[in-house]
Order: sequence, then C-alpha cells, then structure tokens
Amino acid sequence: MQPPRWRLILNGKSAGDDDLRKAVADARARGIDLDVRVTWEAGDAERYVAEAIADGVDTVIAAGGDGTLSEVATTLAHREESAEALPTLGLVPLGTANDFASAAGIDSDPGVALQLIAEHPARPIDLLRIRAHGQTHWCANVASGGFGTQVTVETDEGLKNLLGGLAYLVTGLSRLGRIDPLQARLSGPDFEWQGEFIALGVGNGRQAGGGQALCPDALVDDGLLDLTIIPELSGEVTATLGALVTGGKRAALERVAVRQRLAWLEIEADAPMTLNLDGEPVESRNFHIACVPRRLCMHLPPDTPLRGDPRA
Repeated sequence: MQPPRWRLILNGKSAGDDDLRKAVADARARGIDLDVRVTWEAGDAERYVAEAIADGVDTVIAAGGDGTLSEVATTLAHREESAEALPTLGLVPLGTANDFASAAGIDSDPGVALQLIAEHPARPIDLLRIRAHGQTHWCANVASGGFGTQVTVETDEGLKNLLGGLAYLVTGLSRLGRIDPLQARLSGPDFEWQGEFIALGVGNGRQAGGGQALCPDALVDDGLLDLTIIPELSGEVTATLGALVTGGKRAALERVAVRQRLAWLEIEADAPMTLNLDGEPVESRNFHIACVPRRLCMHLPPDTPLRGDPRA
C-alpha cells in the first residue's frame, strides 16, 4: 500500500513556525508523503492546488488562518470535479483569529491538527458561493458586512500580531462613536427583510472577526446558509452595550438579532457595501449568495459541533 500523499500549503507569514516544522517532520517519520509549499503572492494557492491535483495528492492542507483556509477551499471548489474526485481538505490553524478552527474544535497545535487528518476520514461539507459584479467568489466560513466588517478591514496588521483576536475588539471599541448603519433589502425562499443594519453575517461556519458568533447555530453539512441581521439600534445602543458587558457578546446579539436559515440569499443595497469573505473584501450593491451542498470533503473532529450528522 502506498503511503498517504499530502500537500501542505503554508501562509508565508507563518513560514518560520517551529512547531509546524516539527509536526511535518513527525508526520514524515510516520510514513506520510508530505510536501510543503509556501504562499508569497496572489495566485500561489491556485497554482499549488493545481499542481497537487496533477500530482495525484490525496489531501491538501491549508496552514494559516481563515483567509488561507478560504483561499485553498476556493481553489478546489471552482473546479469542475466532484468533491469525491478532488483531494480532501485539511486545516492547521496558524492565523490570528482562526474563527473556523475554533468553532470546529480543531486544535491549534500543528501536530494534533495533522494527527486529526491522519486518523479521521474527510466528510462532505458545504461552501458559500457569492456572485457579485459578474464574478464568483467562495467562502468556507462566514461572509460578514456592516460594523464587524469595517472592524476587520481596519484592524492594523501589527496590532493583530501583538494582540491576536483582542485586536478586533480594540479596533471595534474605537469605532463605537461612529457606527453608520447600512440600508439594504434581503430576500430568499419565503423570506423578505428591508431596513438599516449595523452588522450582517451569512454563515457556513459560526464566527468571524476574532470570535464574534454571528451565526451561532450554523452547520457545514445541512445544505443551508445561516443569516443573522443586527438591525440599526437607534436609542438602544447604550442598553445593548450594557448587555454586552454584563451578559457577553452573544447575549447582546440575541436581544436584537434577526435570524433565518436559507438555501440562498439576495442582497440589494442602496449604496455599495462590502462583504468580508474570510478576509477577502468584496464591494458591490448586489450579492447573490448560495449554499452549495457537499462541495468539498474536509477532515474535521468527529465530535465537531459544526456537523449536523457525524455519521453522514
């Protein structure tokens, strides 16, 4: 029997991670045929995934944060092959926030994360497909808009490196005096909503922006996207911030959130707005977001809360 063939695609910012280096050496010592490729500029992940497919690799592993995961997943998803014909997808979380990994229960220790891939078979997961300005984008975790998106876009890279996920909160607090709501119309199967909002989450995964649980009940294998709208709060800003302090972020969101589970969603905004797709900002006035069921097969913990049916 031939040894498993893995291709690890590493975000260049984490190229000096000693724990990952040791984990790779340990995997090779266990007989796994594991090659590493380091991304340096735009297009590298696309090229490395194409190379991995041509080489007949069994598993492609994204080593980085949510952006790296989504970039690697995108390069797999836009191909014509079925999920079963593509390499399986693994994740070693090395980013700042690691929102998908945190929600999925993937250990931040590179050795443990690689052991998960070796010991637990991949299962089908859904992906979000977003169409805007005639272009198609993919998202593995959460597409977010509004205040939370601006916080993510504006957070200084050095601050993220220093404070980790806390950097998003610091940046967010600095913006509290200037939250500008966005106006949009949202529609989907048996669903219509129109008004002003300060935050929007469309989830395949559950959290974004360093721990903001925008879609706390989302599943990656139910064939549906989870929508959360935080409407404009008017005079309730102070009360809601008080709930955040005393009851936590989720308590504050639950006070005002509009939630829906849909197969697809149409967003029409009065002015151009930005959706953050796992770190990739996309600006448009019109977005069509669809959940594409079972688009890839991914290695997740057997008890991950992101799966509805662990046996599927």
